[in-house]
Amino acid sequence: MNQKERILLIILASINFTHILDFMIMMPLGNYLMPFFKITPQQFTLLVAAYTISAGISGFVAAFFVDKYDRKKILLIGYSGFLLGTIACGFAPSYLLLLFSRIFAGIFGGLIGAQVLSIVADTFTYERRGAAMGAVMSSFSIASTFGVPFSLYLANIISWHLPFLFIGFVGIVLIPLINKYVPSMDAHIIVVDQKRDKLAVLTSVLKNPKQRLALLFSGLIMMGHFLIIPFINPYMEFNNGYSKHQTPLIYLVGGIAAFFASNILGRLSDKFGKLRVFIICIIVSLPLVVIITNMPPIFFPIVLTFFAVWFIVATGRGVTAQAMISNVVETEKRGSFMSFNSSVQQLGTGVASLVAGFIVLEGAGGKIMRYSWLGYLSIAVLLICAWLGYKIFGRQKGLTNTGKISQLQEAQIPVE
Repeated sequence: MNQKERILLIILASINFTHILDFMIMMPLGNYLMPFFKITPQQFTLLVAAYTISAGISGFVAAFFVDKYDRKKILLIGYSGFLLGTIACGFAPSYLLLLFSRIFAGIFGGLIGAQVLSIVADTFTYERRGAAMGAVMSSFSIASTFGVPFSLYLANIISWHLPFLFIGFVGIVLIPLINKYVPSMDAHIIVVDQKRDKLAVLTSVLKNPKQRLALLFSGLIMMGHFLIIPFINPYMEFNNGYSKHQTPLIYLVGGIAAFFASNILGRLSDKFGKLRVFIICIIVSLPLVVIITNMPPIFFPIVLTFFAVWFIVATGRGVTAQAMISNVVETEKRGSFMSFNSSVQQLGTGVASLVAGFIVLEGAGGKIMRYSWLGYLSIAVLLICAWLGYKIFGRQKGLTNTGKISQLQEAQIPVE
């Protein structure tokens, strides 16, 4: 990569950092927000799902027009609105106002993820896209390594409001950097008849079996992952007795492991095949899900070890999945498709949170009951993802022993 590409990836990863942290921090705040507002697990998962569902809806609507505009402009508009909603969360004095602020942030946040992935896919050819996706998605591990522990530290010493204000401050600093270093991305724009059917964008996806399955695949990946995440912190504190000072270490250690994994596994997927790395990560993750959701009180360093490995394989399947998905659509339609993809991901995450809230029960002392049920459901969903991944991408050129693909081959991949 040249210097401009590196700077671009750093900026995009920083955007992702704030965007992902804003979503991630809600889940470990469960053991703060439930006692503070005196709400049930179901009401808490509604807070989590409010952002993802509103983001999913806005991402779906955006798919009908984003490819008509510069990706940079759409990114700036979405990111600015997202920051306003996040800062409003930091000042929310009541459950309802926090809920409405989450919805507002989600409406604009739904524009961000798709534009970030589209910019990466437009900038890097398929044979380099795994490493580029890994670099941008390493923001997930940075959010876990630094963002979540630091945010929980702020919540511990001051208030749960502070994490949202911290995210807002970082985002405000990023705005001028985005404006300066992210180039205009308008090469994909094609002048077409403005009277063209507005639903043509959607129907082109619905008519394409590969793209339909890719969207289903993407949504299920997120659902399988986020079924167990919202109640990790409450389960570790209320069921196993680990303190609020210990549980942030789960995200710190897991995030460090995932940071290195996202870059290493991204490069390995370019070399040995994205589907191959994806399937291996799925298989390794299954026993870990069972262990995490049935974990008794044990020596805490062992807990951290299990979570570190789980973060690694979860990151690996996410990086490889998005790299494969980005290649099922032509460049000029990629923004719209990735908006649908982002929408489906957000809806998958929201559905996972709502399902988790309905399955678990709150026992004496705030204990989380039926957490293991979420683990078994997660395994079932991930197995379906493995089957879908093989069905969609198993015969795609470039997933050979080398895993590499030339630009000429890429142009020949059918995306009917």
